[in-house]
Amino acid sequence: MNKYIGQPLQLYGVEEMRLVGGKGDGMRILNVRNDEGLQFVISLDRCGDISRLSFKGDNFGYFSPCGYVSPQYYDGKGKGFLKSFTAGFFTTCGLTAVGKPCTDNGVELPLHGTISNTPCESYAYWSDCGVIHIKLMIRDAAMCSHKLLLEREYICSIHKNVLTVKDRVKNIGYDEAPFEILYHCNMGYPLLSENAVLKIPSTEVKPRNEHAAEGIENCLIMEPPQRGYEEKCYYHTMNGKTKVSIFNPDIGKGLNIRYDASALKCFTEWKMMGEYEYVLGLEPGNCLPDGRDVMRKTGMLEIIKPEETREYSVTFEFTEDNKHVG
Repeated sequence: MNKYIGQPLQLYGVEEMRLVGGKGDGMRILNVRNDEGLQFVISLDRCGDISRLSFKGDNFGYFSPCGYVSPQYYDGKGKGFLKSFTAGFFTTCGLTAVGKPCTDNGVELPLHGTISNTPCESYAYWSDCGVIHIKLMIRDAAMCSHKLLLEREYICSIHKNVLTVKDRVKNIGYDEAPFEILYHCNMGYPLLSENAVLKIPSTEVKPRNEHAAEGIENCLIMEPPQRGYEEKCYYHTMNGKTKVSIFNPDIGKGLNIRYDASALKCFTEWKMMGEYEYVLGLEPGNCLPDGRDVMRKTGMLEIIKPEETREYSVTFEFTEDNKHVG
């Protein structure tokens, strides 16, 4: 017990809040901070994704022009997802569709699926043994269709700048279902700039299209914001337990993203160096963002059977020492 404080919130903890005004009006959020300078916002009405994250005063994620948008404004047709794509530090894509809008087996699928616009049904948080725990439950289900349950836990160290998200997805229906998930981690200014150093230890990298192929030799090189920039996507092949890192010497801060590539077999680098749309996506997933129909045709589409579960873990390590990055 710390005899200098009245209660732990003086130094760390979780505070529940609601947004007021605009399209985010009424949204439930959890403001979380440890005692070492890590602070982040969990959007309970948006799959428990992380909308904002800063480390010792510097912003790390990209916050899109639309800002906070409540699920009531979600447009589930075609690319309507972009109207409410807050981006934030990370957005969950899935659970039955990721990537381009398409029609697969007669089912029309929107951009990046619907889970990121689905509210949490329940949540709980507590602190013990030097760790903040936050547990959430999100349901992705419909009649005569898939029935998936996502159980998510955040584990945030109070005294170290390490944050882990653990997901457990279960098929609670009576039919097998297509299953796709992608962690759309979005790096933003000032962590992201033309001086940021990106390290992706891939054994192979492929461009998404001809446009991306034109700059593949510089895929890890960041650029200043450019008007009219056309996004470039690169698909990296990773093996085993791996680590992707970014560090910016301008602010003396960076992070590592650790995950198991045998479970999340795909990694997408989304390079968007546009003016006001300046973001780098570092995206582990079990699929590529080419649309579910393409994943089915290439044999990459995963199927989750009734009562089957899948578990994933992604850890973020925040640092001021570039020796601990990469």
